[in-house]
Amino acid sequence: MNKADRLRALLAQDTCHLMPCCFDALSGKLIAQEGYALTFMSGFAASASRIGAPDLGLMSYAEVLDQARNIAEAVDIPLIADGDTGYGNAMNVRRTVRGFARAGCAAVMIEDQLAPKRCGHTPGKAVVPRDEAFDRIRAAADARAALRDEGLDILILARTDARHEHGLDEAIARAARFAELGADILFVEAPRSEEEMRRICAELPGPKMANIVEGGQTPDLPLATLREIGFSIAAYPLSLMAAAMQAMVTTLRAMREDRRPGLMDFAELRRRVGFDDYYRISEAYASSRRG
Repeated sequence: MNKADRLRALLAQDTCHLMPCCFDALSGKLIAQEGYALTFMSGFAASASRIGAPDLGLMSYAEVLDQARNIAEAVDIPLIADGDTGYGNAMNVRRTVRGFARAGCAAVMIEDQLAPKRCGHTPGKAVVPRDEAFDRIRAAADARAALRDEGLDILILARTDARHEHGLDEAIARAARFAELGADILFVEAPRSEEEMRRICAELPGPKMANIVEGGQTPDLPLATLREIGFSIAAYPLSLMAAAMQAMVTTLRAMREDRRPGLMDFAELRRRVGFDDYYRISEAYASSRRG
């Protein structure tokens, strides 16, 4: 199966998949090494990692696509990529979907925020009118259909941020229309209570994703509860980024005192990066054995 079909098979299971989110090839590789079934390239974390800037629409389409391609090449599990608003009008959305499919992503997320977009749990969010939001998802579905003629495949994760400005009823109405237009996975961002999360799953068809930001607006419910409510995916977009940043700051401060706490053993570090595999495989080629 290709990665898109592998993602479909995961979504068909009667469970809620725990999905740590990555931000570069190394974090994606660690997620795969630890046995997780899928991952998501967090736009927030990728922006912080790649350009050292907040997730406020500063990364370009080309930068995001390059980051996703690097991750997809490094992992053998399905990767969902953050396609933001599609980087323009409906024709840009088509190009965005094609680009992520050709980069090896199993799915791409397209959202209804006004550009430049904002992190879903920060101030200043606004969404485009319904017609424009629907055009984006229609264009994404059309691009997916055209890709099949090239032997490529990708799923569409449709996100709405309408809860912030217009309330949960509008967000659910938009997501329901996204499903009718061909979205494979629905994502209503930033519900503010367990009751709202239950409404989302009860009133919307197909697979739904919960987005759990530690300290964000959505309740951080146990995975078993998310499964019982009806979510198919529980995404944790900042857990690894927050852990990595905290570890780096702690180490940088400790180094002033000639301490380096909590370091990964050098042998394990080499193994996880891929040195051991490289040396093993290179033994088949006389010109590559040095090292």
